[in-house]
Amino acid sequence: MAPLSQEELHRFHKMHRETFCYLVFILHRDLTQSLLVMALWIWLEHNGYPNISNQVMALHLTFVDALYNEALSCLQCLEVENLVISNGGDLPSTTNLTQRHISLRIFNEKRYTIIAGIKSVLKNICARIFADIFQIILKRNDIRRFGTSQGNISDIPLTIPHFSHSLFGTIDMQNIVNPDLFDMRIWTKGPCDDVTIDDKSMFLTFSRGFPVSKAEVIKLFTSRYGNCIEKLSMRNTDCHHQPLFAIMILKTVGTIDQILKGQRVAKLQIHGKHIWIRKYERRD
Repeated sequence: MAPLSQEELHRFHKMHRETFCYLVFILHRDLTQSLLVMALWIWLEHNGYPNISNQVMALHLTFVDALYNEALSCLQCLEVENLVISNGGDLPSTTNLTQRHISLRIFNEKRYTIIAGIKSVLKNICARIFADIFQIILKRNDIRRFGTSQGNISDIPLTIPHFSHSLFGTIDMQNIVNPDLFDMRIWTKGPCDDVTIDDKSMFLTFSRGFPVSKAEVIKLFTSRYGNCIEKLSMRNTDCHHQPLFAIMILKTVGTIDQILKGQRVAKLQIHGKHIWIRKYERRD
């Protein structure tokens, strides 16, 4: 098998690269925002909302602005828990372009599924196909900052920083500049199945004085959501050996959205005993 080239990768994602350049160089949109918007659009394309990247550059600027701003609204929706959506949360420009209805309600109801998907697109696709574009932009910014009187432009050091986001984590752009071109994750236009344990974990708390057993927890969730539990750890027993909380790892992120239904905390009960459930957040 002949070695795969960076040029082949760029050709494979030609339209995504051109759209990203259009946002940054022609429309002068913020670099980080544009990266997130592209990740969102790629995720949407993989999930039944086609023709976004293929059509953006052919649209009138006013429509592109509306489309871009709707994408930002979607990303902002993912950052807010217990979001109150007014007027149905419709996204008319995106609906018109894709010929499929879409609203902010989808991003609220499937929040954690979409966050995991966008995180995967950022890590496995965007960071690799846009790395050279980041180099160009940052090199240009260095030239503006240092000027050209200090010597050859090519001698200006280039540092590609970490990209970090509260929802989507950290991407080391420096290590992506020379990607492994045999990694099949970069030869797909959609998210990969690389969800982390933390992505699909939930935190359960119980009422003191109303002990809940591990068997009861498993029965409760399997009766409602099927064979959904990968691992359940009961923790921090009190003096009466009652577990006060548990960490539950699910088989899919989608089950988290089914349980929470767009809310920060869900409350279930079994045999009259309450269980509070929320998304697990690691605290290092």
